[in-house]
Amino acid sequence: MTRLSTTARGAANQWAEKWLATFELVGAVTLLGALVFQWLHRALLLRRVRFGFPAAVAQMVRVGVRSISIVMLVSGCIGIILALQTSPSLRDFGQTDKVANLIAVAVFRELGPLVAAIVLTGFAGASIAAEIGTMVVGEEIEALESMALDPVRFLVVPRVVATTISLVLLAVIGDLTSVIMGGVTGVFFLDIPYELYKNNTINQLKVGDFTTGLFKAGVFGTILGLIACHNGLRVTGGAAGVGRATTDTVVQTVVTVVLADLLFSALFYAFGWN
Repeated sequence: MTRLSTTARGAANQWAEKWLATFELVGAVTLLGALVFQWLHRALLLRRVRFGFPAAVAQMVRVGVRSISIVMLVSGCIGIILALQTSPSLRDFGQTDKVANLIAVAVFRELGPLVAAIVLTGFAGASIAAEIGTMVVGEEIEALESMALDPVRFLVVPRVVATTISLVLLAVIGDLTSVIMGGVTGVFFLDIPYELYKNNTINQLKVGDFTTGLFKAGVFGTILGLIACHNGLRVTGGAAGVGRATTDTVVQTVVTVVLADLLFSALFYAFGWN
């Protein structure tokens, strides 16, 4: 009996520690986000505070431009998969041409931003965490602070801005790629006339479908940048700590992005924005 109670207490303590770590992560990322937006606000209002545009552009090239091919590959495959998987059910009702409608809605509202965020997390999120973590291990962060330079301003802000803008643009590229590849599949393999597919896609989509997807992409990019930078700045334990930071970044970002997507979908449905 005593052994069972000890085991139960140990399990309860583990759950409590996990919840405490979760709340700590949320609080730390929120605080880091507040600091980032504070620096952005000051850069927009005060002429003496520079934004660091070249650094942001360099990060956009590193995390965004180099991810285009991967996002296009994954998004194109998703467009083909959606066309092939939905056509049999629609064919039973004589509505095969509605494949275009389903792909347009699914991609622009959900799959485009979500897939781009997951791909960018694996491609760039881990890289950002490892890069900043290596700076921490090499005491480069302490060197910046010793020169009265804020690491958030010079390291975090350009990366968060880069991931946010890059993910919005990658979501657009992913949307178009999925629709085009779905159209190619529909026209050449499902015998859907090109004009019919194009008209169904255009008639189905609304401005809200496009804007909500871009809004999600921007939020996902901000979440990605903040979590990656946070894990990089808290690295301890040398090379092993850098490895843990990259793993934590990928896992935490994917889970947070999916939960955020669920929250947005529920809110949009509750307010009739769908």
